Amino acid sequence: MPLLDLATRLARSAAYAIEAIRAAGCAVDEKRDGSPVTEADRVAEALIVEGLRAATPDIPVVAEEEVAAGRLTECGALAWLVDPLDGTREFAAGRLEFTVNVGLIRNGRPWLGAVAIPAKGEMFRGIIGVGAWKQDATGDRAIAARRPPPAGLTVLASRHYQGDPKLAPFLEGRHVAEIIYIGSAEKFCRIAEGVADLYPRFGPTMEWDTAAPEAVLVAAGGRVLGFDGMPLAYGRAGYKNPPFVASGA
Repeated sequence: MPLLDLATRLARSAAYAIEAIRAAGCAVDEKRDGSPVTEADRVAEALIVEGLRAATPDIPVVAEEEVAAGRLTECGALAWLVDPLDGTREFAAGRLEFTVNVGLIRNGRPWLGAVAIPAKGEMFRGIIGVGAWKQDATGDRAIAARRPPPAGLTVLASRHYQGDPKLAPFLEGRHVAEIIYIGSAEKFCRIAEGVADLYPRFGPTMEWDTAAPEAVLVAAGGRVLGFDGMPLAYGRAGYKNPPFVASGA
């Protein structure tokens, strides 16, 4: 699994760099679209992108901050999609819910991915058709998405869309035990490891937000579908995702 090992190694190195910057403190700037960006975003992306291009020069790399700066890369049959710091708002607010996402798509679909949660010392990784794993202070182990428990669904929702009027109608008629609001791709990881069940996303996301965590979740037995019931497509012009639902087994 050399490509997964590469993604994992670079995601981990970026996580260490982000934690060092978080400890020292950094300013929050604003991109042209009004979204926040920090030194941690830039440093982590440079580390990951340089590592990917050095190790796999024939595979295109699409990275969030490069795209924001106007560097557009055509995806081929294989392409890396990189979000160096998913959940910059959480990072800037001093919360722990931010991730590093390094995903590889193949023929327009996620194939493998590594997702680090730097502040919690967790690493999730997976290859679709092979398996998914979580590494933390207790060791490295296989993970699997669960079937909904009798107590009801644990639903994860975006912290920044708590007032979304679409959520209640979507959940109507479902047996829901609790709704937890958190940020970043961590939501995919919690479903992948079998501690949550459903994540509906009504607001905008980009392909680099979801490629790596979708690979982990699908490798763990879950799925991600648009509201039309179709899998998300990757490598499209503009890199924007439609609304979707991530779920367990």
